[in-house]
Amino acid sequence: MTHESRDAIESLFQENRLFAPPQDFGRGSRMTPELYRALLAEAESDYEGFWARLARAELEWLTPFTRTLDASGAPHYRWFDDGTLNVSANCLDRHIAERGAKPAIIFEGEPGDVRVLTYRELLAEVSRFANALRAHGVKMGDRVIIYMPMVPEAVIAMQACARIGAIHSVVFGGFSSDSLKDRITDAQAVAVITADGGHRGGRVIGLKAICDKVLGDCPSVRTVFVLRRAGNEISWQEGRDVWWHDAVAGLSDSCPPVAVGAEHPLYLLYTSGSTGRPKGIQHSSAGYLLGTILTMRWVFDIREDDVYWCTADIGWVTGHSYVAYGPLACGATILMYEGAPMIPDPGRFWRLCERHGVTIFYTAPTAIRALKKHGDDYPRAYNLDKLRLLGSVGEPINPEAWMWFYRVIGQERCPIVDTWWQTETGVHMIAPIPGLTATKPGSCTRPLPGIAADVVDAAGEPVKAPDEGGFLVIKRPWPAMLRTIWGDAERYRETYWARFENRYYVSGDSARRDADGYFWVMGRVDDVLKVSGHRLGTMEIESVLGAHPQVAEAAVVGRPDDVTGEAICAFIVPRAALADSAARSVLGSDLRRWVADKIGPIARPAEIRFASNLPKTRSGKIMRRLLRAIARHETIDEDVSTLENPDIVRELKAPPE
Repeated sequence: MTHESRDAIESLFQENRLFAPPQDFGRGSRMTPELYRALLAEAESDYEGFWARLARAELEWLTPFTRTLDASGAPHYRWFDDGTLNVSANCLDRHIAERGAKPAIIFEGEPGDVRVLTYRELLAEVSRFANALRAHGVKMGDRVIIYMPMVPEAVIAMQACARIGAIHSVVFGGFSSDSLKDRITDAQAVAVITADGGHRGGRVIGLKAICDKVLGDCPSVRTVFVLRRAGNEISWQEGRDVWWHDAVAGLSDSCPPVAVGAEHPLYLLYTSGSTGRPKGIQHSSAGYLLGTILTMRWVFDIREDDVYWCTADIGWVTGHSYVAYGPLACGATILMYEGAPMIPDPGRFWRLCERHGVTIFYTAPTAIRALKKHGDDYPRAYNLDKLRLLGSVGEPINPEAWMWFYRVIGQERCPIVDTWWQTETGVHMIAPIPGLTATKPGSCTRPLPGIAADVVDAAGEPVKAPDEGGFLVIKRPWPAMLRTIWGDAERYRETYWARFENRYYVSGDSARRDADGYFWVMGRVDDVLKVSGHRLGTMEIESVLGAHPQVAEAAVVGRPDDVTGEAICAFIVPRAALADSAARSVLGSDLRRWVADKIGPIARPAEIRFASNLPKTRSGKIMRRLLRAIARHETIDEDVSTLENPDIVRELKAPPE
């Protein structure tokens, strides 16, 4: 099908390597081939019954539900809505009899301090802080902002809110004061939970000071709880500010969990909107928690003796689903690390894995590429033999980074689960089943049981040919999905449903599906480049550039061009520093030939810019809008205070090759 007839997103890059699941892993996996086939068949034949059975099996209900799915207000779907439960009780109380003495959280701070909290100790801390929230007037339905370093108290705060029915909204500790203010104001939060500071990148980030810049303009906030973490000096407002340790002093370590409706909002998580105004993604209690439990079991094959480490900050949805809720609901032991992966050197992650016996390691492609850049010697200096499963999250992983992860970190014996999902989906949607699914570097493979994913064209019809690009959509509602955008139901409908007249959830990603039914995410639809009438996904070009032996990392954006409509601009981080402009010119020419050979001349970059790094937030996310502004010679109005490396902007503005 031509691009003129269907406005298709073209896929010109092919990856043919296939890796069968290790037999040893499959023999011990909780998901057998028979169970997997049965789940797929059940979801196909009795969709609502499938989810109802799993909800009754996996969740502890205070009032059992009788209604499974209410679609009368579509696209505002409701699941299990006449049942009641408590999320914190499902994560903690249910484990005390059998796992009370089991480590729930192993924590290591960037300075090297280590703490271990058992399930019994964690429940006590959560209950004390829940009582402190109540003592300061926080009640069911109130919104509470959490602006914390990556320390156990961040999870304790989230669980404490859930315990009393308060709605938390975690703001990533790398966000600026203006971003924090926007979220407090939109949520009309009554309390903020923060810390004096946190350790990151060898320095102290003054979180309380950032809060103080805006709290004077946030009249809804009555109380600010402050954890003493870094010991840095802070200002203090009597009557508003209270130390965490003072707030819990003398309070009971017992706080009966309140019953909330299945559809009661568990949390709001703000994402960036195309208009610049943040969107408060609202997630439910029961359906969301069910999704986190099932995907922990299916995708991570979580077992009783695992030490599970998801490197995501709790400020992102990954930290919600796969740090604060899913693992604890499954009774797992999780590792939390406060700091940066390069402190004191690029071996820190692998040192943590060895020291704490990590068995499951889940991280972002940006982190993998950054660590790959420093070579194989760092990971090989540590014993990683306990690792049995690796995972990738955040954006599509390019094949060469996948191969390094598999070969060097997994020692060619650990399956890799490359997971596709979003803040809005709540949980994994497309991912391999380790032990069952053969994997292809760069593909998230197939949808999980109960997830009706598809690739459709501009008219909303399923694409016909293998590898034809289109819009990645979900055709049926699922329990963990977002319920709305906080305070803006119309924006929810317009953003996620209107494109295809409410028929599908529209992810905003472009994708293709190969002849084996494997999904390949090609990037955001908004990032599709239109070059001489061809619509090309940025991810495929980035993957090819990243496979060049002299390239550590690459990002691709478009800029207007009078001849081709849009020109491809590539930002390249070379493996080794380039001596001068002549060396940059030689590598630039080689990269253009490389892309033309691997994909085709149409994908050849018009501009190549070299830099020592890419502009990333402290979570490792590349700020592509900033790159587009640089490529288009626009004034940069992005908030660069959230960057891990603000000085990189000046370097990226250097003339292209």
